[in-house]
Amino acid sequence: MAHRFPFRFGVINERPLPRDEWLALVRRVEELGYATFLIRDHLATDFFGAQYGPIAALATAAAITSRLRVGTMVIANDFRHPAILAKEFATLSVLSGGRVELGIGAGWMRAEYDQTGITFDSAGQRIARLEESLAIIDAIWRGERLSFAGAHYRIEDLAGYPLVGAGCRPTLVVGGGRPRALRLAGRVADVVGVLTSAYGTGRMISPVSERTQETVKLKISWIQEGAGDRFEQVELSMIPTIVVTDDREAAASAAVLQYGWEGHAVADVLEMPSMLLGTIEEIIDGLVRRREEFGFSYIVVSDTQMEEFAPVVAALRGR
Repeated sequence: MAHRFPFRFGVINERPLPRDEWLALVRRVEELGYATFLIRDHLATDFFGAQYGPIAALATAAAITSRLRVGTMVIANDFRHPAILAKEFATLSVLSGGRVELGIGAGWMRAEYDQTGITFDSAGQRIARLEESLAIIDAIWRGERLSFAGAHYRIEDLAGYPLVGAGCRPTLVVGGGRPRALRLAGRVADVVGVLTSAYGTGRMISPVSERTQETVKLKISWIQEGAGDRFEQVELSMIPTIVVTDDREAAASAAVLQYGWEGHAVADVLEMPSMLLGTIEEIIDGLVRRREEFGFSYIVVSDTQMEEFAPVVAALRGR
């Protein structure tokens, strides 16, 4: 698969630092040449720790920067009505000069549903709700006066505001890892975030089967099935595991132990598309190969790694 997009890089916010430190972090992300500053959307502290509320935080980030795009990776559809979400992100886009990405998914963390009393429906129902939400958001952003009657949402003669023109429409990012979600993403999204962990049980697990070359190629084939003729216009994204090291084999061996992949060869780990292990030069080469073979061009890293990864950004952004 020849690459279709130039490289760009995002930083996902892992640390809800005190105000002044957080503002300095956002400015530093822009200074280092990253394209986007991203926030997760979680109510519970499982897996990722405490998080700032994404919409207010992104508005703040946009206000103190001039080039940096801001977005979610990804917002949980079940936490907000799609008409409200469409309005919030249209407002954010208009007031930021079009520097906004709405990353959205079906929601998956069982603990936060249980803690807030939100019903944790089956994955199929959550994806069906997401599908309706995406149709509603798209119609509102297109400026339609909307009436909608679905299995999950009903809207009667709603005129959305503010209006977003072609240059101000938020970029739509849809994340997923299973066939139905990825086909939906391929059909409607500007960017598809490919998950290489499993979330179907309401907890995050990282079986080796989700990370192999064969599985990732299968996931991309599901995106292609959904996208059809528009596949060449769909940007592919991932959040890889990154270890900057002079000893790739030792780092791969450590990953085998960390993730419980005993019995799997170090060489197999090094070839996983979502594992970037090695020197800066080896990581650069690995990303170029992954774009050629799989199409991944939008790479997201943790804010805890943004400084050591910055030479990769300097070498590859825009290429």
